Formats: sequence, C-alpha cells, structure tokens
Amino acid sequence: MPSTADYLRLRNDAGLTPRTVEQAERALPGSWSACHVIDSGAGTVGMGRLIGDGGWYFHVVDMAVLPAHQRRGVGNAVLTWLLDQVRDGAPPGAFVSLMADPPGRRLYTRLGFTEDRDLSIGMALWLGREDEDGSSGTS
Repeated sequence: MPSTADYLRLRNDAGLTPRTVEQAERALPGSWSACHVIDSGAGTVGMGRLIGDGGWYFHVVDMAVLPAHQRRGVGNAVLTWLLDQVRDGAPPGAFVSLMADPPGRRLYTRLGFTEDRDLSIGMALWLGREDEDGSSGTS
C-alpha cells in the first residue's frame, strides 16, 4: 500500500479527484488489498486498491499511474496483481467491478472487464458536496 503522502500525490498528479489527508488515512486501512510501484529514480509512480467483503464483492479503486510512466505496463502490472489477489484469496465466483474513466478503458478491456448494460450500470451519489445531485465529480 502506498503511504498517505504518496497516495495523495499520485491521485493529484494522475488527474484523479484530489482527496484530503483525513480521507486517505481512513480509506487506506480499509483496503482489502493494495499495491504500488516504485521507480528507483522517481519514487512511487503507480498504485491501485481493492475494496471488498472478501467473499464475493470486490471493487477496484484508485488506479493511478503518473503521466510520465503511463503506457509502460505499470497499470497492467498493478491491475494484474490485484486480480491475482482475488483469484488467490477469495472463494470461486468473485465479482470484481470498477468505474472505468476513459483513460483506463483499454487496459480494463484488455484484462477482461466488459461493459454490460443489460446486466447493470454504475451509479454514484456524492455526499457532502454542494451539488449532491451527483452531477459533477470524478473518482
């Protein structure tokens, strides 16, 4: 798992919605699994987390790779490692989901994720924001 400082920096520098120290300090220990990639010259350059119940539901969150390290296999390595954690640590039949922002869709599709609007669609509700109608914000 990345440090709180690295987590916040990666989210910001990779273009994800910035989070507070308090949010990070509460979120990171709640991970079912997490990993980060360190480049010897650049420090932490990529990360990803899984949240879930350990038995059936798992959700990939916080996939982030610094722009200078994108398209070099870092995101693929992180997501493959996270999926292997589910394969190795959860009972058969686990359901893994994620919200796919445009930059990550090719990676997710390549690793087997599909968009199946007949099955279900992703929905979200932002709480504690001026616009609680869910009309703005990114993961």
